[in-house]
Amino acid sequence: MGQIYDITNERFARYGRILEGLPVEELIRVAGSFGRDFDGVKYERSIKELEETEDFRYIEQWFGGEGALQCGLCWGHNIKMNAVEYHHSSEINIGAKDMVLMLGDLRDVKDNHYDSELLELFFIPKGTAVELFGTTLHFAPCQTSNTGFATAIILPEMTNAPLSEETRKAIPQRQGEERLLFGNNKWMIAHPECDDAKNSFAYPGVTGENRTVVIE
Repeated sequence: MGQIYDITNERFARYGRILEGLPVEELIRVAGSFGRDFDGVKYERSIKELEETEDFRYIEQWFGGEGALQCGLCWGHNIKMNAVEYHHSSEINIGAKDMVLMLGDLRDVKDNHYDSELLELFFIPKGTAVELFGTTLHFAPCQTSNTGFATAIILPEMTNAPLSEETRKAIPQRQGEERLLFGNNKWMIAHPECDDAKNSFAYPGVTGENRTVVIE
C-alpha cells in the first residue's frame, strides 16, 4: 500500500494546496445525503442539488472568477487505484467523509506510461477543501472505512463529459497525449486490471501493481 501522509505534509505542495476559508458545510451535508448502498463507484459531473448551494455559488464566483464551473459527486466504495487521470485545469475535492487520495505528477509520465510505485497517498479529513493542480495525476478517492466515501468535485463546466462518437473512434489511432484523451478535458492512463482498459479505448499504460488502500 505504501505510507499514507497527512494532507498537511509538505509533500502535498507538489500536487495541490489546502483551500482555507471556503464555505463547505452545506456542500458536505448535501454530498453526504447520497446513499452508498451499492458496490463500486459512481460519478456524476454536475448535480443540481450541489450546484444550488450557496457554498458552490460562492466558490464559482471567488475561485472561478465568475467562470462557469460544475459541481458533481464521486461516491461509493473504492480501495483501488485502477487508473490515473488529469485535466488541463485545477480540480477542487471536498470530502463529505474522510478519504485517501492517490496522487502523482504528470511530469513522471514517459511515453504514455506511468509507474504506480511513484504515487503518493494522502489522508484528507472530512470537510477539508483541496485544490489539485492541472499537473496532478489522480482518480477516484479511496474510502477509509467500510461505509465508503463521498466527495464533491468542482471543475470547469463540461469537464468529464463524453466525447463525440467521431472523436472516440479516432483515439486508438492517435499518438502521444492525443491517445490518452478519454473525455472532455480528461486524459487518462489505465491500469491493465481496470475495467476501462478491458472494455473501452482507455490506454493501459500504468505499470506496476494496482495500488490498494488497506482498511483496518
